[in-house]
Amino acid sequence: MSETKIDQPGRRPSFGIWISISVLIILFDQLTKWAILKWVQFGQTPIPVNAFLQITHRRNSGAAFSFLANAGGWQRWFFIVLAVTVSSVIAVWLWRLRTAGQTVLSGGLALVLGGALGNVIDRIRLGYVIDFIEVPNYFRPLIGGEWFPAFNVADSAITVGAALLIIDALFFSGRQQPVPKSAEVIKKTEVEEESGTDSN
Repeated sequence: MSETKIDQPGRRPSFGIWISISVLIILFDQLTKWAILKWVQFGQTPIPVNAFLQITHRRNSGAAFSFLANAGGWQRWFFIVLAVTVSSVIAVWLWRLRTAGQTVLSGGLALVLGGALGNVIDRIRLGYVIDFIEVPNYFRPLIGGEWFPAFNVADSAITVGAALLIIDALFFSGRQQPVPKSAEVIKKTEVEEESGTDSN
């Protein structure tokens, strides 16, 4: 009888991989904010990098892209509680997805988790979030100003993560995946084929 090789399912990214991605986002976010605090004076004229990017130093007491920045102070604790709650839910969600193989969904959640925690560290430590990236405003009819509201690495991670979650919801999650035959089923098929050959 010829020996049949049974392919084993490929290794899927584990919970530790996704958490590591979140941690790297937090570290990179905090490193860039430290650099801004050290070398860019608050409120100084933005430093142009090229036609599509400039570096500034803003303090945002609101949410991403300065939402609710002028709400009066209560938003600091509201966003801290909200971010910690959402981060806890995401961490549990990632743990439950550790063997599901849903890469797009898990990647999106990891990015949102890292971004949320990166900004909540600022809120707890400073009382506001440091924003420093400015790009041209392509939504002038909706948002006034030549430049889009300043943001940071954490905001970028949250935005990309949210986009991945939408892509996953539209094209991946809920779709039935073909179930591969187990080794036992394949073995049973081989035995039945051999029995049929011997009887002939």
